[in-house]
Amino acid sequence: MDCIIIDDESTAREIIKQLCSNQENINIVREFADAISAIKFLNENNIDLIFLDIHMPDFNGIDFIKTLKNPPQLILTTSDPNFAASAFEFDFIIDYLLKPIDMTRFQNAIARAENRLLIKPKDNTREKIFENQEKYLYVNINKGLKKINLNDILFIEAKGDYIIIVKEKERTIVHSSLKKILEVLPDIAFIQVHRSYIININHIVDIKDNGVNVVKNIIPIGRQYKSKLFQQLNLL
Repeated sequence: MDCIIIDDESTAREIIKQLCSNQENINIVREFADAISAIKFLNENNIDLIFLDIHMPDFNGIDFIKTLKNPPQLILTTSDPNFAASAFEFDFIIDYLLKPIDMTRFQNAIARAENRLLIKPKDNTREKIFENQEKYLYVNINKGLKKINLNDILFIEAKGDYIIIVKEKERTIVHSSLKKILEVLPDIAFIQVHRSYIININHIVDIKDNGVNVVKNIIPIGRQYKSKLFQQLNLL
């Protein structure tokens, strides 16, 4: 994994580099003493993981996170535990490591980052699939395969061990989970907004309070999913 370190303390950066040196798949590409320089670098380069200190002068870690349009994975490092709850509102944050960093905790965070990369490849395969002429999903129904046009899907609802794929005039019940189907859907169009719902953002009519109107279907928005939804929409 290609990584960068953002921390205003040189000693802290050296400690992270030392921890990374014990990991086989970690490549530290650059290190930065301030977030502004890192933003310029990220505008021109793709990386897999950021080690980010929250407390930095002028432009702190949380402010930096909010500027990211296509954020890579992040591991936060800090000596202050008070930001933990707000930090995990962002689902691309892997872990929140308190200084001095525990080696076992560090290794577990790296393992989670590597697992996520296996699900979402570096070449954005799911986005490319959605851009192809063939924009379909095949699901197992009655010992056969059913072809579903992705553009026609309004939303997907979880019901126990099953999911319901909802189109305007059809509902298809599949033995699966939201987690499993989310891994194969293109995240340029589909996003989870509640523990029980995935929606197609192309069919959003409006958003009011804590609900999103998807062609006359009011889908609840869970608190932990709200910030990612708003990041993905084109807001004026």
